[in-house]
Amino acid sequence: MLLLLGIGASALAGCDQRPDSGPVIVSAIGAPPRPADPARTRLDTPSRLLLDATAEGLVRFDGSGQIEPGLAERWIVIDQGMSYIFRLREAQWSDGSRVDADQVVAQLRHQLARGSRNPLLPFLTAVDEIVTMTPQVIEVRLLRPRPDLLKLFAQPELALWRSGTVGGAGPMRIVRGTRSPLLRPAFDPGRADPDDQRRTRPEQDVRLIGERAARAIVRFAARDSDYVAGGTFLDWPLIGLASIAPANVRLDPAAGLFGFAILKRDGFLADAGNRAALSGAIDRAAVTAAVMPNWEPAERLLPDMLDSTAPPALPGWSLLTPEQRVAAAQTRVADYGAPVVLRIALPRGPGATLVYAQVAASLLTVGITPQRVGPDDDAELRLVDQVAPYDSARWYLANACVVCGEAAQGALVAAREAPTLAERSRLIAVADAALATDTPFIPIARPLRWSLVAMRLRQWRPNARAWHPLNRLRDDTN
Repeated sequence: MLLLLGIGASALAGCDQRPDSGPVIVSAIGAPPRPADPARTRLDTPSRLLLDATAEGLVRFDGSGQIEPGLAERWIVIDQGMSYIFRLREAQWSDGSRVDADQVVAQLRHQLARGSRNPLLPFLTAVDEIVTMTPQVIEVRLLRPRPDLLKLFAQPELALWRSGTVGGAGPMRIVRGTRSPLLRPAFDPGRADPDDQRRTRPEQDVRLIGERAARAIVRFAARDSDYVAGGTFLDWPLIGLASIAPANVRLDPAAGLFGFAILKRDGFLADAGNRAALSGAIDRAAVTAAVMPNWEPAERLLPDMLDSTAPPALPGWSLLTPEQRVAAAQTRVADYGAPVVLRIALPRGPGATLVYAQVAASLLTVGITPQRVGPDDDAELRLVDQVAPYDSARWYLANACVVCGEAAQGALVAAREAPTLAERSRLIAVADAALATDTPFIPIARPLRWSLVAMRLRQWRPNARAWHPLNRLRDDTN
């Protein structure tokens, strides 16, 4: 697990002298934020933050990554986990019109329709029907029980809005729409005190900026922003070049996948033993230490047992010493009898350069010639860096199985379609073992997620989702 940076209370008091006045300035790493439909467009961090701030789903994440009410004020699970019934609160869309169940159902169906590009769609195949029961009550009927359904519904990609409006039912509104929109807490008649005069203080406003990591870090170091969101391994090396107080640097214990998906199963990679030898030959400790000393490496797909009936499956090479792993890979490459060249697709950034350098060194040691290519170029290996939206082993296995053999793919499908949770857990363990043998993925570490956080943002909390809603940064923000 990533080690959180800790310092004493006296240092905390002296490391950040920003006044607690005026709007919170947030620099999110990525393109300028814009309202977008997740069914049609993949969202980067700034646009996800904007969507989450201006449009609630049925439920949402609080500042600690826990489920809290969104458009649904309460819910029950019946029929042995096969039905979720949500009662909607008295809410208003951004144009002041009332939220009703038919509109919510229509938006959910839109996101889950065939042809949707919503990234959560492959993990919502258990949803059978979404129906209106009353003007304030909807039901989600499942084909198979899914205890993690609420965590999926809390993702920004399932935030809901009314067609023709900008944003949804809050919890914030865009009051000045520019490339860096100004957001303000929305007046909610269902939650506000009757005597509320609909006034907010400037400190409750948030200005959201989307920009490159280097610019965001410089802005924070100059005390021109209060929060840098969306940091990954790509730009972590830049932190050391800026005058950032250690107490302002925060790490999330993010759960997910960081490693290389094997995209082609021909040539040297056609043989499962060769794929396993390649995975074992990579010096993970050197890869992670090159980026951050305390970044812990990983040799297995699953971080924990999760919802499997068995502990995470370990690759066979995990029992070998580093020297034995290298020797085994060298033998495999020599026995192949032809030059082995592997193209590795990586995004741009200093962190990626450091990762590639260490991976390339490991491959050269065993006789493989590496070639770095762009993230969308044709390649044999492609970096995967994803935070898990919910705590199921099937998410890890499905995302690792970009290209899998028939046995591993069949085991994954069987686990997905299992009629009961007990059978699903058993089949997940079977699938995990199958993938450990098939080796479609080379795990390297857990995802590295960092933020820069001013002391005025007292409600910021590290969490496994690495998600920090803009309305949950200050104690006085609702």
